[in-house]
Amino acid sequence: MNLTADNLRVIVTAGGSGIGRVIAQTFRDNGARVHVCDIVPEGLDECRRAGIGATQADVADPAQVEQLFDEATAGLGGLDLLVNNAGIAGPASAVEAIAIADWDRTIAVNLNGMFYCIRRAVPLLKRAGGGLIINLSSVAGRLGFPFRAPYSASKWAIVGLTETLAMELGPDNIRVNALQPGIVDGERHWRNARRKAELLGISLEEQERRVLSKVSLRRMVSPQDVANMALFLASDLGKNITGQALSVCGNVESMAP
Repeated sequence: MNLTADNLRVIVTAGGSGIGRVIAQTFRDNGARVHVCDIVPEGLDECRRAGIGATQADVADPAQVEQLFDEATAGLGGLDLLVNNAGIAGPASAVEAIAIADWDRTIAVNLNGMFYCIRRAVPLLKRAGGGLIINLSSVAGRLGFPFRAPYSASKWAIVGLTETLAMELGPDNIRVNALQPGIVDGERHWRNARRKAELLGISLEEQERRVLSKVSLRRMVSPQDVANMALFLASDLGKNITGQALSVCGNVESMAP
């Protein structure tokens, strides 16, 4: 099985930490040349020390996206793969209590930022003779997610954008797919789990049991699981996969509370 990413030129948004950092490092470790952006400078310093190019940028700002692509392409010499990973959780609230500013910010980062990056990436991919766009959605983009309306709406929209662009760009040999991570083992998950357990007056262990009871495999996935799927899609083994929303989640059955 050939899973190398030799000489691929890759941009990963929000690649300074979390899933994005693991994706960036996985491609770097498999022969790709990688450039990331993030809003937090500390993670970018770590990337630079690991031989990964880095730009501080907020994808919700078109001007900062322009700067990202200018710096990335100057270093990479072109583009073969864009991983649209940047996203925020948004508010956790009943819909009537959601502030308009919170709704707008969630859509601005999760959806508008993705569009800004794709808009810049497509001419570069066409110039390269083809390539791949991977958009990070979520299981909240295939299931309802009560009290998380802005987040879920943005993640559903990403699937529609992905399927549309796969049809539009296929004749140019550009593939477009979405990844839908489930419950990802990491700092954010455990922070939220502890908070939820305290609110409910239950142990952390009981909170985890309740959450995982809605996952067919009864376990979380890791950031590396998501990165492995991205690498597969970018390899020769994934060359005929496009227009798909691929869940990496152990089959989350419900997001209901």
